[in-house]
Amino acid sequence: MIYEYVFQLVDVLLLLALFIDAPWAITGSSHCQRGNPAEIRPHSVAITEFGAVGDGVTLNTKAFQNAIFYLNSFADKGGAKLFVPAGQWLTGSFDLISHLTLWLDKDAIILGSTNSDDWPVIDPLPSYGRGRELPGRRHKSLIFGRNLTDVVITGDNGTIDGQGSIWWSWFRNETLNYTRPHLVELMNTTGVAISNLTFLNSPFWTIHPVYCSQVIVQNVTILAPLDSPNTDGIDPDSSDDVCIEDCYISTGDDIIAIKSGWDEYGTSYGRPSKNITIHRLVGQTTSAGIAIGSEMSGGVSEVYAENLTFYNSTTGIRIKTSPGRGGYVRNIYISNMSLTDVKTAIRFTGRYGEHPDESYDPKALPLIERITIDDVTGQNIKYAGLLEGIEGDTFLDICLSNINLSVTSKSPWNCSYIQGYSEAVSPEICEPLRERIIPDHYSSCYYPSHPLQSSSNETVGLDCHGKFMDA
Repeated sequence: MIYEYVFQLVDVLLLLALFIDAPWAITGSSHCQRGNPAEIRPHSVAITEFGAVGDGVTLNTKAFQNAIFYLNSFADKGGAKLFVPAGQWLTGSFDLISHLTLWLDKDAIILGSTNSDDWPVIDPLPSYGRGRELPGRRHKSLIFGRNLTDVVITGDNGTIDGQGSIWWSWFRNETLNYTRPHLVELMNTTGVAISNLTFLNSPFWTIHPVYCSQVIVQNVTILAPLDSPNTDGIDPDSSDDVCIEDCYISTGDDIIAIKSGWDEYGTSYGRPSKNITIHRLVGQTTSAGIAIGSEMSGGVSEVYAENLTFYNSTTGIRIKTSPGRGGYVRNIYISNMSLTDVKTAIRFTGRYGEHPDESYDPKALPLIERITIDDVTGQNIKYAGLLEGIEGDTFLDICLSNINLSVTSKSPWNCSYIQGYSEAVSPEICEPLRERIIPDHYSSCYYPSHPLQSSSNETVGLDCHGKFMDA
């Protein structure tokens, strides 16, 4: 199955290279470089030194745990590297440590166990109050870390395969007792770099940094069948200073979903997602290319995304929220997006629903404002936009400009409880957005003064120890 996905990816990349000006194929400037990337950890061991067997059958959970326990003694001595050589390394969940590089060789494949007992059950996230799918606890991710600093997961395009099909079956058959696990989850961690790897078949969301700061995800491929349930690609959640660049993602749910907690639990926890940069992203999905929400109760702001290519997908850009969420989504700028064979280019959903319990406050209305989407082209699009705010809670200062879509529907726009402005939009925009941006309303729209910078006016990047470096 792994090689089937590799061949599919090669076919997709060749087609894109032939027929579109694929941004990922261009050697462009990086906006999330790490300083001194060639610097190596002073201590290194191979997983085979701890008895691991790469035959795809032997369970190696203890070998990973023992190797990382050993390497913890070097955390204050410059850190260490755990090398995973060629082979198929079956394992259950294991925890990372600070100042660690997990390095996968080119032909190395970490395989998630298909026995649910090898994925321990842990407490729900405090900003969710329960498991996302089921009340109560949740399974720990295959690769997990909590309260860490300076964590690197990288290699020579090795593979991490969650073997999620068994979990998808359990989900569809409603035989799960706990919420499914992610493939990679890091909590309360500062200085994360994930790069140069392929991630396959996550049981649930694939890469989930939650309560994290200074995160880079760069040059990764994420694949799952388009009909796999909730296999989001990358989900920054109540995290800040996140940079995602040069990724190809094809999954059964949102390619990227920016989140910040669920209803009263997210409001109480109160940690927003902010300063999120997305640069040169290509993919397809049965959901959205980039989504914000629906869990956004802690707030989402200062999101900058550019050079996006989505095809064979349900939606290009989507904001999802609901009465009861509270929180806010504001200061969002999306630019230079190309769409092909996408059902709806832009969608706002004000009544998404889904609540953790009956204790949410239906009067807690979200604030959605200052959303700018600029420079969008699309071929074979059914609907240009379905923009649905909330009665009594109008979405404000929605600005659309330089949009040219080839639309098949006779009703390309459907807008309600939306206020904003537009400039150079085809097909003709809906009535609530027809007032022009120029000359009177430019200041009402969100245009970041230097979009590819963090809040502290530094280029989004980490040094080799996971700390921000100056431009």
